[in-house]
Amino acid sequence: MLRKAGNRDISRIAEILIFTKRTTYRPIFKNANVSFNEMQVLKEIEKLSQPSALDNIYVYDDGIVKAMVKIEDVGEKTKVSEFFVDPFFQGEGIGTKILNTVIEKSQEVFLYVLDKNEKAIRFYVKMGFKYTGEKEEFLNSGFYMLKYFFVKS
Repeated sequence: MLRKAGNRDISRIAEILIFTKRTTYRPIFKNANVSFNEMQVLKEIEKLSQPSALDNIYVYDDGIVKAMVKIEDVGEKTKVSEFFVDPFFQGEGIGTKILNTVIEKSQEVFLYVLDKNEKAIRFYVKMGFKYTGEKEEFLNSGFYMLKYFFVKS
């Protein structure tokens, strides 16, 4: 079930963020320094422990916190970001359940996905998201964040 994140979830959220980002993005960026020196669970815990850091963060918890997502209202639209399912639990339909919950409660949902994250792009397209044609370069890396949206018909 998707629920609002609380302080008790901070360590698990940090694990999910760091481990999933490493497994997803290291093969793309090929930067071990960022993956293993800059990205650290304890640093992430410190960030998540700051006031308002958990605002708009939700976790998928069925007895084990298996995923996290940030959901923000942006005017009439809903923005999904920081959407990560722990790799140990990917392929179990958790991402689908989370997005379906967001879509049920929103008229229009949008998100950004890295152009080289083909697995995520396939997932979003399968869920009915469409590429808007908008893109912006990610941190002068030569990679682009692509904007996808979903509108209820």
